Amino acid sequence: MAGEYVYNLAGEETYEDGQTIIKEGSRGDWIYVILSGSVEISKVIRGKKCVIEVLKTDEVFGELGFIGGMKRTATACAVGETTIGIIDRGFLEEEYNRLSGQFRSILETITHRFERILERLYEKGGRAEPRVPKVLSLTYRERESFINAYTANASNGGLFVKTEKPLKVGFEFILKLQLPGVPNPLQIKSEVRWARPPEKGQPDQPAGMGIQFLEISENDTRVMKECLAAPEPNK
Repeated sequence: MAGEYVYNLAGEETYEDGQTIIKEGSRGDWIYVILSGSVEISKVIRGKKCVIEVLKTDEVFGELGFIGGMKRTATACAVGETTIGIIDRGFLEEEYNRLSGQFRSILETITHRFERILERLYEKGGRAEPRVPKVLSLTYRERESFINAYTANASNGGLFVKTEKPLKVGFEFILKLQLPGVPNPLQIKSEVRWARPPEKGQPDQPAGMGIQFLEISENDTRVMKECLAAPEPNK
């Protein structure tokens, strides 16, 4: 570990991209340090995921559960392949118990107060800036164009949209998707996962953005699969 601090570790764990390390609302009082990779800290506010920050190598998380004995206040997920160290519980308790009872009480009070302040800030922010769903309409008149857009997306859980004006990464919206041969457009909650601006475009990699589907109904999933699997019409 190349950081300034060296911790006594009880073990190490490796997570793949997107895997949950800590889930908001769960019980747990282990403290973790990032040995490699990154960890996204997020919180659900009014039913929507909000990213608080992304922690890097050598940063510590999970300390509120240890000091305050409270439920996890946020969710921690791996960004890319990430290895974390679990700081030895016996070492932590030994160090913590060396503090005077009064000082431990002060730390616990600060921890609980910090939790309440965060909750109030999130609630206030949610009321002050309500998010209005944006709608992006996309029409495919030819099945082949839809297949190319679908398979161009790395996850195959979304689409590639060719555009000279890609939206910002992380932008969420309702994708109104009109498929060939389907009478009614699909409405899918989506997010921009990556973007390629015009200056970085190539003949085989044009400017545009990769769209990931966040929420899609079973019926819309079935319609898309049928569209992808349908035989080419006779020309």
